[in-house]
Amino acid sequence: MSVRKLKPITPGQRFRVVNNFEEITTNKPEKSLTVGISKSGGRNQTGKMTMRYTGGGHKKKYRIIDFKRNKSDIEATVKTVEYDPNRTAFIALLEYADGEKRYIIAPNGIKVDQKVVSGESVEPNVGNAMKLKNIPLGTVISCVEMKPGQGAILARSAGSSAQLTSRDGKYAIIKLPSGESRMILVECMAMIGSVSNSDHQLTVSGKAGRSRWLGRRPRTRPVVMNPVDHPMGGGEGRSSGGHPRSRNGMPAKGYKTRKKNKASNRHIISKRK
Repeated sequence: MSVRKLKPITPGQRFRVVNNFEEITTNKPEKSLTVGISKSGGRNQTGKMTMRYTGGGHKKKYRIIDFKRNKSDIEATVKTVEYDPNRTAFIALLEYADGEKRYIIAPNGIKVDQKVVSGESVEPNVGNAMKLKNIPLGTVISCVEMKPGQGAILARSAGSSAQLTSRDGKYAIIKLPSGESRMILVECMAMIGSVSNSDHQLTVSGKAGRSRWLGRRPRTRPVVMNPVDHPMGGGEGRSSGGHPRSRNGMPAKGYKTRKKNKASNRHIISKRK
């Protein structure tokens, strides 16, 4: 994985930093695992805009990802490593011994023709999926379930990973990418290794149009709005706008919004940074 800086032959390329996509092996997805995806443009069923700054974007198809890894003890071969426009991580196409094909989130370092498997008694190799009760302590993991059979929820984005630190009874203690340490049932599945495309955070788009291709419309700063539109709006000239807050008055930048009596608080060992 690496990035490269383009020569400034146009204004849009002057500051652009792109991914080399060295891991990508094909540019055509598996047709049987793609479905159409519709866009709302931020409008509801009556046509009213309910989500601002959303709309446009390049046409794309959704790749069906196997987050559950519930095809146990059947070896699969990695056929391709592909780009997915719907997520920051790369995806890998697996072909199982019985002929079935599935997409998974590609772990860092996975190669074509590599063998991966999920199950109870498998080796803790990169790309394999196991229950937390069978993974050696200290292992770097990703695509972690929060409930058994639910499918991967945690550590799915590019370059992210968690670490299995200890086990206590029916719970395993996981250190998450945010820095939070949390108890998760040992029956939950996780994938060995960190997620691919760790250089994603180093890329620079270079121009506003590239955000439009991703479906993001221009965002208006609250401080330049009128008082009727935002609590930080109004004032004479370039006034600062007072305390930073959301459109409905919720303070930002340090104000904690998590409920103090939330049921899952008992599973948190130490809070995030």
